[in-house]
Amino acid sequence: MTITEFQRLIRDIYFDKDRRRGNDGTFRWLVEEIGELARAMRKADRANLEEEFADVFAWLSSLATLEDIDMEAACAKYSKGCPKCGAIPCRCEEPSRE
Repeated sequence: MTITEFQRLIRDIYFDKDRRRGNDGTFRWLVEEIGELARAMRKADRANLEEEFADVFAWLSSLATLEDIDMEAACAKYSKGCPKCGAIPCRCEEPSRE
């Protein structure tokens, strides 16, 4: 399945609910799903990780649809490598987190 096919499928399944909920409500659901993904990662819960990654991507796709963003086109930003240095793998220096 392509990114476009996935986004269309999620739109077909959830668009009416997403539209009623609105961008703000849909964004809040996305954030909640990211929290669930973080918990699964902290617990090293491999069985749950795939499900949570899928949920995050589904909610991100829903939000993109509400904003009229084509996720596949948006992802093309990375098609030629790092958007900053252009390299694959990225050669940008990591900023210090101190």
